[in-house]
Amino acid sequence: MGRNSVDAGAVRAAVLVVGEWLRDEGVAAPARGEIAAAVRGTARALASSAPGHSVEVRVPPFVAVQCIEGPRHTRGTPPNVVETDPRTWLLLATGLLDFDTAVDSGTLTASGSRAREIAPWLPIVPLRPAD
Repeated sequence: MGRNSVDAGAVRAAVLVVGEWLRDEGVAAPARGEIAAAVRGTARALASSAPGHSVEVRVPPFVAVQCIEGPRHTRGTPPNVVETDPRTWLLLATGLLDFDTAVDSGTLTASGSRAREIAPWLPIVPLRPAD
């Protein structure tokens, strides 16, 4: 598998491992490695599905990817950035939270005129509330 290839089955499996925690904040958080695998897999799947370099998606401390076709960014702070914490990212990636709600709540920042262009690419691995 190439550097930019994403194994959809592996991404889904990683998301299922953290699924109970995503559905219920009262459940103990999974191991850091399990969260990292789900975050990295879903972010890289987004970059694979929506290739490009116009928007940078940051989920510290685990991953930053560039996606969405358009002008390439190479130095300094990108003009279009989406940034959030791992749990919020996974809620977005699974469809358990929508983009606008995350922005409105302050758990996700979307700066730049093109940052919201990732919203139509979500969810990446849809989960139902009772999956």
